[in-house]
Amino acid sequence: MKKEITLKKFITDNFLLNSKEAEILYHQYAKDMPIIDYHNHLSPKQIAEDKPMENISEAWLGGDHYKWRAMRTNGSNEELITGSSSTLEEKFQTWAETVPYTLRNPLFHWTQLELKRYFDVDEVLQPSTAKEIYKKANEVLATKTPADLLKEMNVEVICTTDDPTDDLKYHQQIAKKNIFTKVYPSFRPDKLFGIDGIEFTDYLKKLEACVSFSITDLSDLLKAIEDRVDFFHENGCRVSDFGMSQIFAHDFTEEKANVILKKSLIGEDISSDEVNLYASCILFNLCKMYHSKGWVQQFHLGTLRNNNSKLLKQIGTDTGCDSIGDFNQAESMSKFFNNLDSKGILTKTICYNLNPSQNEVFAAMMGNYSEEGIPGKMQFGTGWWFLDQKDGMEKQMNVLSNMGLLSRFVGMLTDSRSFLSFPRHEYFRRILCDLIAEDINKGLVPNDIDFLGNMVQDICYYNAVNYFEFN
Repeated sequence: MKKEITLKKFITDNFLLNSKEAEILYHQYAKDMPIIDYHNHLSPKQIAEDKPMENISEAWLGGDHYKWRAMRTNGSNEELITGSSSTLEEKFQTWAETVPYTLRNPLFHWTQLELKRYFDVDEVLQPSTAKEIYKKANEVLATKTPADLLKEMNVEVICTTDDPTDDLKYHQQIAKKNIFTKVYPSFRPDKLFGIDGIEFTDYLKKLEACVSFSITDLSDLLKAIEDRVDFFHENGCRVSDFGMSQIFAHDFTEEKANVILKKSLIGEDISSDEVNLYASCILFNLCKMYHSKGWVQQFHLGTLRNNNSKLLKQIGTDTGCDSIGDFNQAESMSKFFNNLDSKGILTKTICYNLNPSQNEVFAAMMGNYSEEGIPGKMQFGTGWWFLDQKDGMEKQMNVLSNMGLLSRFVGMLTDSRSFLSFPRHEYFRRILCDLIAEDINKGLVPNDIDFLGNMVQDICYYNAVNYFEFN
């Protein structure tokens, strides 16, 4: 394989836009819409402190398991990916060596888009250009804070991902600052479900410290959770999130769940059926609380986590060793959502699917539950994780169009840990505009650019504004 790409400019004004209609939809309707990024993993601490990051490797490669996976696949030394003894420039050089081999992987597009939008770099990142790009990017980053970077990308709202025990002090500091972007917490209670894990009792002690009372039974635990939901709500939270393989939908009573919790608190072993019963009880009560607050609940479903035990021991979780699972989703979703809906406590819900073979399953399920006066109450969420690339996003939108209402779709999010990831919204918008323009040119939709342009703006921005109802 030839080791260098000689093309000097890859990201053009009409990147991914394959017709005049696509160009009009993007440049006249989508391009300048503000961004509402309602799910990401950005650091509230970094936003509150608002100090320049100064180094592109720290801002771009630290915590980015997408890039880590690609570098490993390319045969790079782990020390040059996540190691502590390698320099930041060496890590950047390792990524630059990998980029030419990422052709047809979304990482190639994201890399070039981000270099262009933040640093005005036209050249393809590769070994021969790495040193100059590294120098230029660091010079730019030294002059810009996280708040500057967010404003530059027209990011109006972001929702971070926060544990129930978080004191939200950084969100409180941000709320007092005069910055362009509104930053809200999201409630992510995944650790409440790990009743069979060795860290569960330690986690409950942290929760006890937050609420200033002991947790000795289920009633105490539910009161503690409700206290934290109230606290998050007071601090602007309007969104919750779950990351799980499947929705817990076991038949339960609170009496049985209480017995299981007490067994765990005294160190007795818990069976898998007991874990599911307890988790189903907690999940139901959480969603009941969310409905009472008018929150949006999100379910990220289908991940098979920590597949590489060697790397798990070496560098821990969330380091690029998760995968797509093949879990049964339909029955548990149906049972759980129907239970909430029949009791009148099903709040606005977004479900994200990780297994593309189940796109139709998710989209069809969302159409079963609706509510007068709430357009698109149940959302089949955007292509996520392994599917947030051109093919994955097109498939998600095509399935949504076939099974539901694309026009009510709340659009894209980054799900990212990087302040340099917001051109992913541009990527999505270009794909959306090209998809609709293709339908125009095939005679599948009326050639009414203004009507379709307004639909594009709704998907990019206005639907999210109306759906989430942030202050």
